[in-house]
Amino acid sequence: MTGTRDTPLQNRVTPAGEIVSDPGRGLLMGNRGCLHSPDRRLGTARWRSKRWICCVLEWKDVQRDPMPAGRWTALFFLDEATAFAAGHRPCAYCRRQQFLSYAEAWRRARGLARRLGADEMDARLHAERVDSRSRRQLTRPALPGQLPDGVMIRHDGVTGLLAGGCLLPWSFTGYLAPVALPPGTPAEVLTPPATVAVIATGYRPLLHPSAAAAFTRQA
Repeated sequence: MTGTRDTPLQNRVTPAGEIVSDPGRGLLMGNRGCLHSPDRRLGTARWRSKRWICCVLEWKDVQRDPMPAGRWTALFFLDEATAFAAGHRPCAYCRRQQFLSYAEAWRRARGLARRLGADEMDARLHAERVDSRSRRQLTRPALPGQLPDGVMIRHDGVTGLLAGGCLLPWSFTGYLAPVALPPGTPAEVLTPPATVAVIATGYRPLLHPSAAAAFTRQA
């Protein structure tokens, strides 16, 4: 995961979808294709395909290079809520059950007769997560009271997890103490609308333990 003892690789993803250097690893990894050059540095590209996934950190005790030449760039997320906000969805291979639950919640949210395949969901997510011209993350305004717990929002310049009517500020090491949200005040929603609907329909994203600990500290 690190380039040298003192310089972490650029492979940690923020809720805004930015890929930065940080020594933390988080609960999940994933990829968007190969984004690095032979010197293990990222160029300007932030994706090579529409298949943005989030995966388990370990799979059958296989040791993998986080930046194998010409193959894929391992990205790391604090938790699934972070990965969702950045525009990713569960991997259909190493997180098969979560993928099926996500796809089923998507089907129910839209009243579809069948579950969509990965490519169909990826096409919709890609249109919702980044602007095709600026290549910047797309966000939308909404009242926190109309959103489900588990989505990522930005309010008054602070990005965090919506939980229990409060904002849990996000950091690379975990969530901080809850901040009250003024009623009736819009927030900026980072999580794509399709995934917001999935969460609202019952999918529960994997959260970093600090989310629960934040409320314990507050109490």
